[in-house]
Amino acid sequence: MFKKSIFLTAALVLVAVLSFGMVGAQDISELTIWWAQWSPADFLQQVGNDYEEATGIKVTVVQTPWGDFYNRVGTEWAAQGSSFDMVVGDSQWVGQAVTQGHYVDMTEFMTSTGIAETVTPATLAYYGEYPAGSGSYYAYPTEGDANGWAYRKDLFEDPANMEAFEAAYGYALDVPQTWEQLRDIAEFFYRPDDGLYGIGVYTQDDYDAITMGFQNIFFSYGADWQDGTFNTLGVVNSPEAVAALELYKELYSFAPPGTNDAFFQEMNDVYLNGQAAMIMNYFAFFPVLASDQNPYAESTGYFSMPAGPGGERYAALGGQGISINNYIADDRKDASFAFIEWFAQEDIQRRWAELGGYTCNIAVLESAEFLEIAPYNAAFAETMTFVKDFFNIPEFGRLLEPAQRNLATYVVAGEGDAQTALDQMAEEMDAILVEAGYVQ
Repeated sequence: MFKKSIFLTAALVLVAVLSFGMVGAQDISELTIWWAQWSPADFLQQVGNDYEEATGIKVTVVQTPWGDFYNRVGTEWAAQGSSFDMVVGDSQWVGQAVTQGHYVDMTEFMTSTGIAETVTPATLAYYGEYPAGSGSYYAYPTEGDANGWAYRKDLFEDPANMEAFEAAYGYALDVPQTWEQLRDIAEFFYRPDDGLYGIGVYTQDDYDAITMGFQNIFFSYGADWQDGTFNTLGVVNSPEAVAALELYKELYSFAPPGTNDAFFQEMNDVYLNGQAAMIMNYFAFFPVLASDQNPYAESTGYFSMPAGPGGERYAALGGQGISINNYIADDRKDASFAFIEWFAQEDIQRRWAELGGYTCNIAVLESAEFLEIAPYNAAFAETMTFVKDFFNIPEFGRLLEPAQRNLATYVVAGEGDAQTALDQMAEEMDAILVEAGYVQ
């Protein structure tokens, strides 16, 4: 089991120090890593404490609330500051960070050490590579993540519910294999008079919440953000996209009251208080559902995204890679490379996974220990084989704003129709991409 790695950690760090040649960085006494405020950052701090114990090099993980994280990092980028040595940045930041010179080029490091071969191809591509397909890397995939589902097995497996569902819908109540089945289940468990609701979905219009939630259906219905040449017209607002958005709004109609501005915390809250039969959330936020904080922990199950009409399955990518600040001194860069090389070792990745971090290491993900150590890990490992992401070009923030606004206006505020919302979104995105020179 992974627990054996706890006792090996100090020895492994010492071996890493000797092997990775930290002589050039021997005067560095502390490394600072910036990340968002959440449990994985706590786990990274514990790993950093192991590193300090064996090397004397203190690792401090500075946490910032998610809503302010990008703005804080962006301010530091604009100042070309050196307040942090490394940052665990969102996958969507890579394009901006690379083209504006904020991240150190890690290509030679990732390839010469063999680290690039140790992580899943999808996470290497989405968290570390820019431009797409270039083979140039600027981050080590650190926290793999994607959207998945948690559900109340006690409700799904209740004989009365099973009988009533089959009578109403003509098939057995079970983990949904398609989005249409998921929709039926959400409707079936919509029982406001009993304080029970069918589903919880992301609706928050801050940063990227509702866009990430919608993407799960959007991609699985055969839609996309652009056609490969950055054209959005007729793509973002395609018939497939319209059908996906209409379904997302319908799912929201089966959600608990008060979830009109909901993201990861609200999803867990409505599950923990018994309001929702199933919720979407990033896997990184499921540990609390497997803890004694969840009164339904013993009867909570997890599943990955169902299929769209054509059989396609996609999940909105979350997660982050760790990058080195291009504005720090060379000796600090060397020390940062040494930390990342140590962190990337399989045994350290086992330790990371044991603590609750979502490793991207292939060997660890495929191990029986990983699949068994947490009840949601099997669904996570499956999900990471079909993830897909939003734009990761430097203009991603500008493109995200019309997506968030138009989705929330239709889904949450109930204004207009899906076609109008997506037409407006496509036109606004097109204007941004034309101005930036992607579309002639």
